[in-house]
Amino acid sequence: MAAKDTSPPHSYDEKDDLKAPAPELGDAAGRRKSVALNIVENPLKRTTPQQTVLDAHAFAESHDMSEHAALFGRAALVARDPDTIDSLPELDEEERHALVYERDHKWHGPVMLWYSIGLCAIGAATQGWDQTGSNGANLSFPQAFGINDKGRDEWIVGIINAIIFLTAGLIGAFIVDPLNHYFGRRGEIFITAIILTVTPIGSGCAQSWQGLLAARFVMGIGIGAKNATVPIYSAEMAPARIRGALVMFWQLWVVAGIFLGFCANVIVKDTGSISWRLQLGSAFIPSFILAIGIFFCPESPRWLMKHGKHARGFQSMVKLRAHPIIAARDFYYSNVIYAEELKVARGAGYFARMWDCFAVPRIRRANYGASTVMIGQQMCGINIISFYSSSIFERVGYTPVQSLYASLGYGAIQVVFTIPTLFLIDTKGRRTLTLISFPLMCIFLLAAGLSLLKTTGSRGEQLGPVVLFVYLFTIAYSLGEGPVAFQYSAEVFPTIQREQGMAWAVCINNTFAGILSLTFPRMQTVMTPTGAFGFYAGLNLTAWFMVFCFVRETKQLTLEELDQVFSVPTRKYISHELTVWLPYFLKRHILRKKVPKPPMIIEKEGKVEQITEDTMAVKGL
Repeated sequence: MAAKDTSPPHSYDEKDDLKAPAPELGDAAGRRKSVALNIVENPLKRTTPQQTVLDAHAFAESHDMSEHAALFGRAALVARDPDTIDSLPELDEEERHALVYERDHKWHGPVMLWYSIGLCAIGAATQGWDQTGSNGANLSFPQAFGINDKGRDEWIVGIINAIIFLTAGLIGAFIVDPLNHYFGRRGEIFITAIILTVTPIGSGCAQSWQGLLAARFVMGIGIGAKNATVPIYSAEMAPARIRGALVMFWQLWVVAGIFLGFCANVIVKDTGSISWRLQLGSAFIPSFILAIGIFFCPESPRWLMKHGKHARGFQSMVKLRAHPIIAARDFYYSNVIYAEELKVARGAGYFARMWDCFAVPRIRRANYGASTVMIGQQMCGINIISFYSSSIFERVGYTPVQSLYASLGYGAIQVVFTIPTLFLIDTKGRRTLTLISFPLMCIFLLAAGLSLLKTTGSRGEQLGPVVLFVYLFTIAYSLGEGPVAFQYSAEVFPTIQREQGMAWAVCINNTFAGILSLTFPRMQTVMTPTGAFGFYAGLNLTAWFMVFCFVRETKQLTLEELDQVFSVPTRKYISHELTVWLPYFLKRHILRKKVPKPPMIIEKEGKVEQITEDTMAVKGL
């Protein structure tokens, strides 16, 4: 067998900025292989088709899958050049039909794929329900425990609300790696589901604010560990063509959990002094369903592959794909890219791999993007509504019951307007949606804050604008930043670093959620609600600039091809966005000039585009 080329994939070092080849024209008509400035390379194309088949056979035979050697050979050819499936003579008609059908029907998939993704989505509802349970309980538990005064009591209420996020970010996120290592994705999800079934019941039975704080302390650990694993599990099972939409079920069910939590708050509002206990305790329902249902899901194929259990991993992939040829293609290509990742992995231990998230250029760039969307989710101010909407509405003049219903409307809007993003995230892209949503959130949140200053007119004239702008703010969030954060963070890290990368992203998200939850009660007193809303409106603009600089587009790329997306040095990427795409955007969409579209900085290998001399001139804008 000929030796396989082992040259490293494109650019894992900032110095490679100097090595990036300039685009070349192919003929006088202006056609070339790609107008992209950097190509997403398929490692299988480094060898001949014959060698690719031999390597795939060797892979199958060396991992106790000799009976599938021929299948992997054909699958490797498909993975090497997906555009030739209509003409590959090695495929039989059944395999060709399955591949063509998959290409033409992007939502096609087996029942097990949809069941597994759907179950993970139900697990996401736990977080939303926990948030809204405390939202409604904030109206009565401070009185029950005698902590409803100003000053110190405001900080106590804040820490009770915040503790689940602080422990999620500072403890739960960082036990993900050992839990995943020893128990697998499914086992880790089961353990955290049990924790999140028991602790809401414990919260509802608390006899003092200290007891409530202790129950929520443990709950936060479970939330952090679950939040870091479930999106990874979903991303590793989902096909690239619809990965964004399928993993987006996470955010859809987070907001569904928020809505269901508000529903529970309204349902138990008339139960008297135990209403807050029922509001907190009802959050056990989705976790209980998750704990039972996870037993029927297959383990993540990529996790099994990573731990040397290739035969089991392939069988798991078969359950998640519509045909064995599709399963073999995805599994083999994952293994090829995983081998590439191992070449740049600097350390095998937990802390060494965590350090790689900041030291290895490719992983560091992914970390920039994931950290940006995660902290942006807190900077935008959505969680001051999620955590304290009932208290905010009561403060502006609503009765407690009216506040619960207004919060229910907020939850319903999040559900309704998250659904369209299922279809937008893989067409418009993650980066585009976030860049649009932050300026809109800034405007609507500022308007809501200023509306609080109106003290004249009828009660409806005073309260209506506040609720309207809060709802518009929620719509802007639901169509952009909200669904993107966990989706983006789950997909950008390489297989070998996925647990550590996601742990850090969840740490960022939950820690800042905890800080927000802790400080907002006091912030309302010191800065007034208008000042607090204005503060977070300003943070939206800061978050927009961070997204512009650090969040790279990942739509419709495999988890493995993302390695090449983040191979482009940060300095080069920001320079391209500022000097090429920003001028183009301003001229084309603001000034409405007819200017040619400039080249993409990143593009899939093999994609052919038309360019003209004017297009090339755009590079000088």
